[in-house]
Amino acid sequence: MLWLLLIGLISGWLAGLISRGRGFGIWGDLVTGVLGSFIGGYLFNLIGMPVYGTIGSIISSTIGAIIFLWILRMFSNVAPAAHKKE
Repeated sequence: MLWLLLIGLISGWLAGLISRGRGFGIWGDLVTGVLGSFIGGYLFNLIGMPVYGTIGSIISSTIGAIIFLWILRMFSNVAPAAHKKE
């Protein structure tokens, strides 16, 4: 359980760095990473690429978290930081 949370924290932080240039804080990174691990694991198994090991788990979780953030932004009314009008 602790290992799942640590991988979720790392992958949520990486997804935050990739998608918005910084993380979401410890709890935001954790939630994003754990949800991303479920999405990434499902998608990787769906295309026939099972994930093994710690590095594979971090990669699939990060990709799943990026997809989760992309879907979240599709349905939210908040503009990305780069496109906000001041």
